[in-house]
Amino acid sequence: MSEIGPVSSVQWSALFERVNDYNLSLQGRIRQMLVSAILGGHLPPGAPVPSSRELGRALGVARNTVVFAYQQLVVEGYLESRERSGHFIAKDLPATQLQPPALPADTPVSNQADWDRRLVFHPSRQRNIVKPSNWQSMRYPFIYAQFDAKQFPTAEWRECCMRALSVLDIRVWAPDLITHDDQTLIEAIRNQVLPRRGIWAESDEIVVTVGAQHALYLVANLLIHSHTVVGIEDPGYPDARNIFAHRTERLVPLPVDDDGLCLSPILQHCDYLFVTPSHQCPTNATLSMERRVALLELARRTDTILIEDDYETENSYDGHHSPALKSLDKHGRVLYIGSLSKSFAPGLRLGYIVAPRELVVELRALRRLMLRHPPAYLQRAFALFISLGHYHALLRRLSLVYAERAQVLQAAVREYLPQFHGKPIHGGSSWWVQGPDDVDTERLALAALDAGIVIEPGHVFHHHLHSSDRSHIRLGFSSIDKDAIPEGIRALADVLRTMK
Repeated sequence: MSEIGPVSSVQWSALFERVNDYNLSLQGRIRQMLVSAILGGHLPPGAPVPSSRELGRALGVARNTVVFAYQQLVVEGYLESRERSGHFIAKDLPATQLQPPALPADTPVSNQADWDRRLVFHPSRQRNIVKPSNWQSMRYPFIYAQFDAKQFPTAEWRECCMRALSVLDIRVWAPDLITHDDQTLIEAIRNQVLPRRGIWAESDEIVVTVGAQHALYLVANLLIHSHTVVGIEDPGYPDARNIFAHRTERLVPLPVDDDGLCLSPILQHCDYLFVTPSHQCPTNATLSMERRVALLELARRTDTILIEDDYETENSYDGHHSPALKSLDKHGRVLYIGSLSKSFAPGLRLGYIVAPRELVVELRALRRLMLRHPPAYLQRAFALFISLGHYHALLRRLSLVYAERAQVLQAAVREYLPQFHGKPIHGGSSWWVQGPDDVDTERLALAALDAGIVIEPGHVFHHHLHSSDRSHIRLGFSSIDKDAIPEGIRALADVLRTMK
């Protein structure tokens, strides 16, 4: 668009169609169209824009809609209003496009920095759970802990966000909190979340994190050095394994069975033990009460610290929750890590740590170096979400939804994939399933993608890269509708037959 004066309707219509955020109002889309065109250099400073009547006709919107959009852009400094002349692109806009300086033709490419040599750590080379970026468009997403639009409490969350935008609330969360957290969220965790796990903590023993994974990273950076011995469940949580591996090479894989972490003499040689006692990742086994007591006694006797990730404990179908290790801890041996947002909106990224106050002081100081604190507005909105009863009402509803999906999934696997089997599902939102020894589930997962099926092969959960166990898969059901489950498992059986 080089000539801006009498711009054709076709050109304006094309620009308007490029604004594809249909969550915006018509006025918002017009403003975004003009700002994008200005910042992109399509509308130079001083150029006129069409009259409100002309642009409204070109875009098929009411004239007043354009008038209000123009008025807002004048306030924001993008447009100038000239009496009897109309509106023009502001002349004092900062330069929007900086051209890189031209390099001489003979500039040697070899002078570029060798980043591979400079890196002290290659996190991208660690083994991680991977899923396609377009998994939401796949027909059968059997993946764990992802968003389900049908279950998201839109009205309730919107109410809390609007309340957090009140004048008084803004004055609380808008300033930089530095090392602190929103006190209402701390109190909500302390009085409404933790007691349900049998945990009683003071406000200075809780720190909010950007999800449970950030909590693990803080703990690892503060407590683990190159000579520290860390025991981890095998199979276990890959991200925890990778976080600890960044700090020490002395990781000790610990076997699990139907009762959770197996107790063995090797545990007493560990400085720290990472455990998921409520729903073991990925097997969903629950650590027995006998083992919990024995583990706490071992920690006391050997000066070991237990890092408890209270993984999916809120999703127990029968309503009976096993007590957290932290609730049984009489000697300050357990660091407790929880997530607030994983169950319904993992993108919110809110977690927390419960630890002795002297450790919390250091955790807050370390967090300040990284990101100061999680967004205070989000903390305030979530505090309201808990205090108004929405959080626990949602968890109860999700437990019913997941219990129903779990039943359907188990029945479908029995019917269409009888050669696969797993322990009955009593909670959580995934199923750890074992197939025949001759089935490479990594190959199966890749082949299934072509049929619109997303599954998680089990090898990534094992400590050793060349684990002989390639026959497990984790079938998540937090993001797939109940009615799609049988069809998806039948399609997976078809893929398996084709492979063989």
